[in-house]
Amino acid sequence: MTRVLYLIACAAGPAQHIDEGVRQAQAHGWDTCLILTPTAAAWWEPRMGELEKLTGHPVRSRYRLPGERDALPKADAMLVAPLSCTSLNKWGNGISDTLAIGLVAEGVHMGVPALAMPYFNQAQGAQPAVARSIADLRSQGVLFLDGPDGYQSHRPKQGNPANFPWHLALDAVARASR
Repeated sequence: MTRVLYLIACAAGPAQHIDEGVRQAQAHGWDTCLILTPTAAAWWEPRMGELEKLTGHPVRSRYRLPGERDALPKADAMLVAPLSCTSLNKWGNGISDTLAIGLVAEGVHMGVPALAMPYFNQAQGAQPAVARSIADLRSQGVLFLDGPDGYQSHRPKQGNPANFPWHLALDAVARASR
């Protein structure tokens, strides 16, 4: 039986390389379904077909309409990576205005392992709301992957989205979903 991973990507630099995250997840044995925030989906719009071919599933970025059937299989684990500062604070405050955050906000309370690896700079991370949001997510059972075990925030204008540590996130997903 194949395990299903919802890879949820927010509009942060590494979302430009989400195909690499999908390939690495597949190499770890995951049937990978891709969910994008609306802005991340806009970045990929001209090449969305490539992502759908890669995953074998529709790429979702909006809530279903009433009566519309869900096109994705049930998730065994959810990884939000990259998690932007904006989406972190929305999620931490219970604001599910996008499918990307709505799925994981609900999933964590349905027993689905939920992990998040951020990608934002140190100045963004210094906002007091960030620490509160991280604490709130951790109190709900979300495994927040920062520091040496995840993504260590970069100085402003010094990020390297192509070198996002997908492998650390996927190793953590493997451990959390055993």
